[in-house]
Amino acid sequence: MASTPRDFYEVLGVSKSASAAEIKKAYRELARKWHPDRNPDDPAAEERFKEIQQAYDALSDPEKRKQYDAGGRFAGGFPGGGFPGGGVASDLGDIFSSLFGRGREQGPRTARGRDLETEVRLSFDQAMHGAQIAVSVPTTGPCPTCAGTGAKPGTTPRVCPRCEGRGIDAQSQGFFSISQPCPQCGGQGSVIDDPCTTCGGSGVTEETKRYRVNVPAGVHDGSRIRLAGKGESGYRGGPRGDLYVTTRVEPSPVFRQRPDGNLEVDLPVTVAEAIQGATVEVPTLNGSKLIRIPAGTEHGSIQRLKGEGPPKAKGSGRGDIYFRVKLDVPKDLSDEQREAVERLAEALNGQNPRAGLFGRATRSGAEGKVQD
Repeated sequence: MASTPRDFYEVLGVSKSASAAEIKKAYRELARKWHPDRNPDDPAAEERFKEIQQAYDALSDPEKRKQYDAGGRFAGGFPGGGFPGGGVASDLGDIFSSLFGRGREQGPRTARGRDLETEVRLSFDQAMHGAQIAVSVPTTGPCPTCAGTGAKPGTTPRVCPRCEGRGIDAQSQGFFSISQPCPQCGGQGSVIDDPCTTCGGSGVTEETKRYRVNVPAGVHDGSRIRLAGKGESGYRGGPRGDLYVTTRVEPSPVFRQRPDGNLEVDLPVTVAEAIQGATVEVPTLNGSKLIRIPAGTEHGSIQRLKGEGPPKAKGSGRGDIYFRVKLDVPKDLSDEQREAVERLAEALNGQNPRAGLFGRATRSGAEGKVQD
């Protein structure tokens, strides 16, 4: 005995007072979930899909819904027989387009131009203070002969007779269709009978563009600057791409760029300055400053000078300069200097700074034996 058909509202999971928009939304979600292409070799899914179609066909049409609400259920099958002109079939077309990436208006007749890349070389000073640099970029532009249409002057492209200007070729298969770019016009929607002899019908020609790039202060080696709309010309009147300019900064003999955006400088100090402390002059991006070297400063220690580094991004102040102390130990001493060093050694009472190394090494070895 045949089973009793389920209530159409129950099939779609909506209430009897649901609006047309709510019914359509529920149908689309269920159709995506139970479509046979997503559930291959699953007879239950196929039956569920048919049930969903049947329910939506009845409830999406105001007259059929009114008839269904008044009389309960249809005897079976699709009310009225087959697919109506629209309804399920048209909605399925939208769903399958989103599922399989095939839109009804596939293939733009114009195309955005490609992005381009180039490099500019800067001195360290230009990178720190900003500069305006000229660049030349091989690119494409609208054909001057046909003004970018691709057609010979005096003629115009005509609407493709096969796709009627849509740019797609749709083939019906049952209740939905499969779309692909039109083979006659290549998805452009138009046909050029007399191509422009200058550009061969592409609508673009090669050219060299010259720009002046405003390089902001504080850029690093490898920074990228985007020039919107300065890339290749679009196909048949499409928008231009962008131009990306990469900065190549020459190294400075004094300053090093740190990964954090600040600068670092090796600062030579004498042994006497490191022992006694001193006020020394250091270079900056805009001249020089005085900093204090504390007494007893060790080799490799760092002194920071705030706010004297490169400008930060978006005008948020300036970075810092870090000065790394390098003890300047003379290689050749005069007799007078040698005597002074000997007197210093005597004054330090033969102090051995390495004595602690052996004690720590002995303790470390003993601990290792205990752990074993």
